Amino acid sequence: MRQVDLASIDLNLLKLFDALVRVRSVTQAGLLLGLSQPAASRALGRLRVMLGDRLVVRGKLGLELTTRGEMLAGPVARLLEDARSIVSPAVFDPATATGRITIAAHDHLSLMVGAGLIARFERQAPALSLHIAQPMGDNVRLVEEGAVDLALGIFDALPGSLHRRVLYEDKLVCLVRSGHRAAAVGLDLKHYLALRHIAVTISGVGESAVDTALSKNALDRHVALRVPHFLAGAMMVADSDMVLTLPSRLARLLADRLPLVLLELPLQMPPLSPAMIWHERFHSDQAHTWVRQQLVDVVATSGSTPA
Repeated sequence: MRQVDLASIDLNLLKLFDALVRVRSVTQAGLLLGLSQPAASRALGRLRVMLGDRLVVRGKLGLELTTRGEMLAGPVARLLEDARSIVSPAVFDPATATGRITIAAHDHLSLMVGAGLIARFERQAPALSLHIAQPMGDNVRLVEEGAVDLALGIFDALPGSLHRRVLYEDKLVCLVRSGHRAAAVGLDLKHYLALRHIAVTISGVGESAVDTALSKNALDRHVALRVPHFLAGAMMVADSDMVLTLPSRLARLLADRLPLVLLELPLQMPPLSPAMIWHERFHSDQAHTWVRQQLVDVVATSGSTPA
């Protein structure tokens, strides 16, 4: 098969051929393309040389396609339509979108946004599914490698290829069981330190932020139990006299569902800034942009203070 050098071919001439197929007039085809009649005639001459065939000939009812013209009409129309779809902006319609959005998040942030996000999917994008991935450390590597579309968490320095948007600001508070003595009188620092604590270490290693803050003031607390999940810690607090320190937004959610009482933490701690992160490759993708906006909207309607 003879190789053709595309650089030597004027593919714009195919637009003239497509117009000729539709209107069967050189003059009218030229008008569709913004060409004068002489310019359209010259373009038809070049098209005939390029394709090695007359393509259209005069008949009783005007221009008629040659046999090769008939063969080329369909493929040229499809080629031009494919070209239009390539250069046209992608349009995302949630109502017809399919596929799966994968988010890496630890249990507390999954609880915070999962229900609200899937409710929005059900209403606006019923064929789109949500998958909460198994977390891996701070989840940054999962986003970098493309294993997930988004990650939720509290992040320090990020690689230059990742974007971040803070979702809301939060603070640490305490949870005790309903009926606990502290539920009636509150907590001061002395009483707080005297209690038995459940500490949640999300990564499974190292000290919690509370322990780090206490050690800076030469203080410590009695951590009776360490767990990797806030939900497990809350369930155990509900059945004991231990205390759990956790983000206030999560504490309010759990206190609404379990026999727990929320108390102020008698310790100065910096605010928390949960965020979502995503890779540059998805930054302008319409589907991902839509999902990120849904997360922002879920937070805005959940009662948290937006960032």
